[in-house]
Amino acid sequence: MPTEPISDRYELLEQLDHGGMGDVWRGYDTVLDRPVAVKLLRQASLAAAPHLAEEFAKRFQREARITARIQHPGVPQVHDAVLDASLERLFLVMELVDGISLTRYIDPENPLPIGWAAAVAAQIATVLSHAHRVPVIHRDLKPSNILVAGDGTVKVLDFGIAAILRTDVTKLTVTGTPVGTYQYMAPEQVRGGTITPRTDLYALGCVLHELLSGRLLFTAGDEFGLMYQHVSEAPTPLRQLRPEVPEALEVLVLRLLGKAPEERPADTQEVYEKLLPFLPLPGEEATADGGQGPTGVPDPTALYRKPYAPRAREQAPAAQRPSPAVLRPMPVPAQLREDIRTARDHAGHLIQEERFVQAVDVLGEVIEPAARALGPENKAVLSLRRERAAVRLLGGDYRAARPEFDTLADAYARIAGPTSEHARACRAQAARCRAGLGMVTDALAQLREVLEVVRAVDSDASEEAVDLRHNIGMLLLAQGRTAEAKEVLEPLYQDVVLISGPEDELASEIAEELAVIRLGLDGPGPEAR
Repeated sequence: MPTEPISDRYELLEQLDHGGMGDVWRGYDTVLDRPVAVKLLRQASLAAAPHLAEEFAKRFQREARITARIQHPGVPQVHDAVLDASLERLFLVMELVDGISLTRYIDPENPLPIGWAAAVAAQIATVLSHAHRVPVIHRDLKPSNILVAGDGTVKVLDFGIAAILRTDVTKLTVTGTPVGTYQYMAPEQVRGGTITPRTDLYALGCVLHELLSGRLLFTAGDEFGLMYQHVSEAPTPLRQLRPEVPEALEVLVLRLLGKAPEERPADTQEVYEKLLPFLPLPGEEATADGGQGPTGVPDPTALYRKPYAPRAREQAPAAQRPSPAVLRPMPVPAQLREDIRTARDHAGHLIQEERFVQAVDVLGEVIEPAARALGPENKAVLSLRRERAAVRLLGGDYRAARPEFDTLADAYARIAGPTSEHARACRAQAARCRAGLGMVTDALAQLREVLEVVRAVDSDASEEAVDLRHNIGMLLLAQGRTAEAKEVLEPLYQDVVLISGPEDELASEIAEELAVIRLGLDGPGPEAR
């Protein structure tokens, strides 16, 4: 693992996968402050053959650029391609996909429902249709290169990598064997022949056969045996393995598995059309074909049953109620204290560089062990959680910050009382998050509740109250309730001028807002001054 950022930009944080062609790392783009996936490709060193280095560097970047031209939601976008100065490490920087590998869906005891398998295959066919138009041939399509995202979108990974490492031009692999995975390799690949889009269709047939039967197409014990089977042996028809598979679907799979490319469907569009009768219709139940889908994984039929559906409503996490033992003050172990200090320092530097997403993760890495050691409502743990929520708010991630502030407000209310300073502050921050999410009515109600508490325990002209009153006035303006906004902002302006003078920045800002209100832009004419 490189200790320095790649190209002074991409940090590698943790390994996500270890595969035949390379290792995948979770990384950060320090320039754009976003998580990325970084694939470190395994590669025989070019340092011993410098005359190949320049040629390879050009091929590497060219293939990455071609892959980046595939514009489809099912293809993680390629952001960058880097061949480091040692000529030994190749990095592809890509969109980080949060999904579950298709391998998790394959169970010999419980093959997928027909609709699920068809939905996966149809989405893969759609992705391939966009790739083949570029043209890009995948060359290594297999379940481990396919993810299903949380909304059911199928993501096809590693486009272009097989092409980057192919042996016919650069002779880069030591063994000279074909690039691909033997369980899904088309006969022409095994023979080292010309690769065409129909090569990907053969691999799709292998994948669909496996989804419907729960087992690999061929199962010879060694690579040579698998290669022989793909070239010479007929596949077992699906209905012999699973009688309820529709005959038309069995025919499609057998065509996809044709030994000669010409025996397979003409293109991915034809495959998709053949799959249409097996796809669920909008509004259908998830298991309309009678099968029971696997649990704990996203449903690939969702895109067909609920096309263009909005995001699912998010549930605020239930507040964790502590046991009496948790409420007792606990000493912070020395190592944990040092970890917390280091995390705060690191997060502080990241915030200064406006790398808010990464700062959130840095704080999160120490919050979990601290909560386990000290309890979820320990003072130090709550302070860290409040810092993380504040960073999320600062970075504009209102959706994640809102439930965290709500939960924190409940925790502080239990520990120190509902009118305590931290409880009030977290309620106000949660309201600001609601405003940022467009929940203006709820935000106004919550801010007014907090303001009443502040007025009861402090002054209406305190710094906290002034801030809340200004927030309320601005939200009323946003709703077009200018008369109500004026009623809030005029006395606020007088208070701020009295405390800080007319030249105060907030006083000037409120004066400008009142001037806009007096223009009467929401009414038939200017308001009387």
